[in-house]
Amino acid sequence: MDDNRIRQAYGAVATLYIDLFGTTATVHADDLALIERHLAGRTGPVLDLGCGPGHLTDHLRALGVDATGIDLVPEFVAHARATHPDGTYRLGSLDDLAVADHSVAGILAWYSLIHLPPPDLDRVLAGFRRAIVPGGPLVVGIFIGDEVDAFDHKVATAYRWPVDEFSARLRRAGFAEVERLPRLDDDNHRSHAAVAAVASGT
Repeated sequence: MDDNRIRQAYGAVATLYIDLFGTTATVHADDLALIERHLAGRTGPVLDLGCGPGHLTDHLRALGVDATGIDLVPEFVAHARATHPDGTYRLGSLDDLAVADHSVAGILAWYSLIHLPPPDLDRVLAGFRRAIVPGGPLVVGIFIGDEVDAFDHKVATAYRWPVDEFSARLRRAGFAEVERLPRLDDDNHRSHAAVAAVASGT
């Protein structure tokens, strides 16, 4: 993934994005419930990777989770820090989490993997597995389709995945899927899925 391109693309529309998606009111109740099922109650640090405006990081913190929001986009991090001053937010990349091996209790990657070219996904998931404790949860949101393909996202090129193929990539990286919640296309939203997995092995 070209971090500079994604950073610039989202920075250019940050104010609009925050206005449209910057609160948990824009997250489907079933998705929030899935996030809570797998990440609430974790002991230890949880990373919200690609946290955007910081609303889900703040939601996790309200549930008692030691959550840190990480994003590429300075405008998002600045907004999150100003809006949720009790939280912890920092600039960072999916490619370099800057944490010790097996030091993270859980990871939320809510639509932050959608811009990864398919050849890059295995490497990024392997980085997540390196960071997370055995048995720790990974919760992701992805766009889904019948095949892996690119589409013209309003901000930058994004990719759809068949859920079974994405789950296979998770297994390859050392995760075991434990729950999926697909939601098919309607008049306002692309087909997407929330997927929860746990880090397997030792």
